[in-house]
Amino acid sequence: MKAINKDILKLAIPSILANITVPLVGMVDIAVAGHLDVNAATMIGGIAIGTMLFDLLYWNFGFLRVGTGGLTAQAYGRGDRKECARIFTRAFGIALACAFALIAIQWIFVKAAFLVVDCTPEVRSLASKYYFIRIWAAPATLGLMAFKGWFIGMQDSVSPMATDLTVNGMNVLMSIVLALGIKPLGYEGMGFAGIAAGTVVAQYSGLLTAALLMFFKYRRNTLATLSPKDLKDVFKGSETRRFFVMNTDLFVRSLCFIAIYIGFTVISARYGDLLLAVSSIMMKLLMIFSYFTDGFAYAGEAMTGKYIGARDGHMLRQTVKWTFVWSMGIAVIFMGIYQFAGVPLLKMMTSDPLVVDASREYIPWLLLMPVIGCAAFTWDGIYIGATASKAIRNSMLWAVVGFAAVWFIGILCLNHFMPSSSTDPSSAVPATRYGYIAMHILMAAYFAHLLARTLYLSARYRKVVLAG
Repeated sequence: MKAINKDILKLAIPSILANITVPLVGMVDIAVAGHLDVNAATMIGGIAIGTMLFDLLYWNFGFLRVGTGGLTAQAYGRGDRKECARIFTRAFGIALACAFALIAIQWIFVKAAFLVVDCTPEVRSLASKYYFIRIWAAPATLGLMAFKGWFIGMQDSVSPMATDLTVNGMNVLMSIVLALGIKPLGYEGMGFAGIAAGTVVAQYSGLLTAALLMFFKYRRNTLATLSPKDLKDVFKGSETRRFFVMNTDLFVRSLCFIAIYIGFTVISARYGDLLLAVSSIMMKLLMIFSYFTDGFAYAGEAMTGKYIGARDGHMLRQTVKWTFVWSMGIAVIFMGIYQFAGVPLLKMMTSDPLVVDASREYIPWLLLMPVIGCAAFTWDGIYIGATASKAIRNSMLWAVVGFAAVWFIGILCLNHFMPSSSTDPSSAVPATRYGYIAMHILMAAYFAHLLARTLYLSARYRKVVLAG
């Protein structure tokens, strides 16, 4: 099994190295916001809501990466390089069309979003400012989704690593420089707006990097297989219909992610800027683990698609087995990291002692993330490689049910045993303590959605992945 482990590590390690920088970007954005003004909680809340607005947009287009990766991997396994090129052309063309549509409706979207999102006027103003700057990166952001999915499908994790390192490195650098300035050179910086402007610069830098990598690595053995007629007919044929049918399921999956992750932020915002800042920091810390295990999920995706395309059932089963072994190893390591470095990680995120002290109470939830999240993330990669879009969609529908059930049942119990002062003026329980406990219920709801995904995909593995 040395060969298969070598292949898994060859695909996973570059993805992990790139993913390490992803949470760094979020932490730097929050850290910069947290040091811009004495009211750190409001600044961090502005970043949280502004980022949430883009999550609300971009998760709808996750199929550009997910669908492209699975289809490309299977075409690669069949040895069909022309179809690989057609898949990318199709995905990138759709990405650009969607991006320009998002730019056109930016004002309408913000107005509609804040009819639903409840936050303070100060946070709303900052979030809107962030959004109207960062939206101009939409063509690059959606285009990079198509590039990343295609590279992974081509069993190439080095190219997306180089692209991600460019994006994330530039994002950190430019957000700091544009927001805080360079005082020795006399540049005072743009303040809060510089965080969003830094992201725009970074996204286009990444798009240029990805385009150059594709041209120099694939122009002869893949891109050259397309004729002008092929480009003209790229949106015709059965494979195009398959692309859109599959992406309908993946679009529903994206809506479910939005319901959960946006719901998490919206619910947090109800309990004030302090707990909104706490929830934002905790989510960033929770997702650090996922960026590591996603490296093995990407490896599982690429290799699963390849072996399904090659019709090699034995290697498919070995891929699933060893992908899980490596992912579980990462989970054990992260349990130790969260146990011993939880507080230092909090202090990296903000210098505001109120936010740090409030966040300490939720550190035990970090220890559950590797245990519960590992299988959910790994199964996602395997099912994506198998292009089992219906099962992926259904798992997320059950995840929404799990999240909503735990939240509503939990908050009903809390209201019964510990009514907040806002609804029960005679209660001796401070409203702030009520909010703290409500946040624990929200964390439990988040983990319930991970568990629901794991149970459903585990149960469907033999009938869906192996039978495919």
